[in-house]
Amino acid sequence: MDWQTTPEDSVPSTLVPGAELGTIGKPPVTGAWRPGDPVGARRFEDLGEQFVRGGRIPAVRVAYETWGTLSPDRDNAVLVFHALTGDSHVAGPPGPGHRTAGWWGDVVGPGLAIDTDRFFVIAPNVLGGCQGTTGPSSVAPDGVEWGSRFPFVTVRDQVATQGRLADRLGIDRFAAVVGGSMGGMHALELAVTQPERVARLAVLATTAQTTADQIAANSLQRAAIQMDPGFAGGDHHDAEPGEGPHRGLALARRMALMTYRAPDELNGRFARSWQSDVSPLGDDGRFSVESYLDFHGNKFTRRFDAASYVALTHAMDSHDVGAGRGGVDAALARVTARTLVVGVSSDRLFPVEDQHRIASGVRDTLDGDRSAVITSEFGHDGFLIEHEAVGAHLRRLLD
Repeated sequence: MDWQTTPEDSVPSTLVPGAELGTIGKPPVTGAWRPGDPVGARRFEDLGEQFVRGGRIPAVRVAYETWGTLSPDRDNAVLVFHALTGDSHVAGPPGPGHRTAGWWGDVVGPGLAIDTDRFFVIAPNVLGGCQGTTGPSSVAPDGVEWGSRFPFVTVRDQVATQGRLADRLGIDRFAAVVGGSMGGMHALELAVTQPERVARLAVLATTAQTTADQIAANSLQRAAIQMDPGFAGGDHHDAEPGEGPHRGLALARRMALMTYRAPDELNGRFARSWQSDVSPLGDDGRFSVESYLDFHGNKFTRRFDAASYVALTHAMDSHDVGAGRGGVDAALARVTARTLVVGVSSDRLFPVEDQHRIASGVRDTLDGDRSAVITSEFGHDGFLIEHEAVGAHLRRLLD
């Protein structure tokens, strides 16, 4: 689930020239950020020990980025959560430490919907991630990457980490908490767990409870990674370039893209076109849509870690705001924030009905018991692509 695409992925699908199907050099064993790599705009906070669903992490480190200035009263902070394969680089150019430009650069910035002239924006990389926060690719206390030993973490564990970061930064209450897809799960969970901490809430293209259909999609993607011999059960980080689980990770990404995009867009842009003059009908040619998926699958292996992908999809499967709280409706009734719920009309990963369920359970929403719906042909990725529509809705909440 992407729930997080990068800017070059979150544009309308296009034909990929044959020369661009591959990438230069052997794929790395991991696309994770590692100590010694350029820091970029990251900041770090060491939070110490944390107990999670699968055990104990002796030392948790969180990577995060900020924009704007925190007010003297510390009342203008906006917390932005990223989706599955995203990170803390919400806005800003690519460069050393950041392989891609910010994934919401048209939404967060001076004068934009989340106005950094007005708000102090914080974006942490999630626990279990691979871009600076402790996860499977991080070095454990024994000097070896956690790998398969990294404990099972849930959305609730991840939100607990993010709450501890806020404590460390001295922020008791956020002017707003915002998230889409997996990030929407985190935003909603925080508003349920610590309602007094959230003044305004925006959740986009997400759900209150991961469904069997969504878990099934995750399980297939994990299987693609785990069946790759290069994965080595998650202990692949000392392999040589080209010997890691890049085939399985690329396949998982290809599978995921089929849930991020909508049929009308793929059919309209690719139809049955061929990638080259060689026929795909028995002559070793390829359809254009196949090349599109291959290109993005291969590129993904250079910016993400296979073990993190497994850990984070497991965490998404754990998401259920109603578990142990009397059910979803009872949990949603705990939310006190002024709330914006947004869905995408063509989303086949988190259908609009998922957002309507959230809106109907939260007491104070902008649009009553139905979510706002962005009309888009881009499927789930619409919350990343439709910047003007997303920005207009966020302005309604923040202004």
